[in-house]
Amino acid sequence: MGYENKVRNWDDMQVGDSASFTKTMTETDVILWVGLTGDFNPIHIDKEYAKSTRFGNVLVPGVLVLGLVSNVMTQVTFGHVYANQSIKFLKPVYIGDTITATGTIIEKLDEKNMVKVETKCVNQDGALVMIGEGMEYILR
Repeated sequence: MGYENKVRNWDDMQVGDSASFTKTMTETDVILWVGLTGDFNPIHIDKEYAKSTRFGNVLVPGVLVLGLVSNVMTQVTFGHVYANQSIKFLKPVYIGDTITATGTIIEKLDEKNMVKVETKCVNQDGALVMIGEGMEYILR
């Protein structure tokens, strides 16, 4: 399939290795997410309802935004297995926001064949909207 030369080896991974991905969140993204997951929370799909909340507008589902983190986890450790993720949602994400997800290897755990990755998402204004840490099993 042509991806074999992209698979990262343990010895090639270093603390500080980083990957980023940027995407502008659209109403179509949210509709597709709702259809795929069945998450019909009105804060994500009902503009009138959302106006009545402290957010004032529909929100992009936080777990949809977290999907961008999955992208950077794959990039920074390509070819291995996502083990876990902690996440803290700091600010709302709205349709039209441009989000940049970044994953940076912060520790190699040799005895566990794992790497720890700092994950974060910022919006177009540079505001941190999500932070966390992920772990990846490195297949050796």
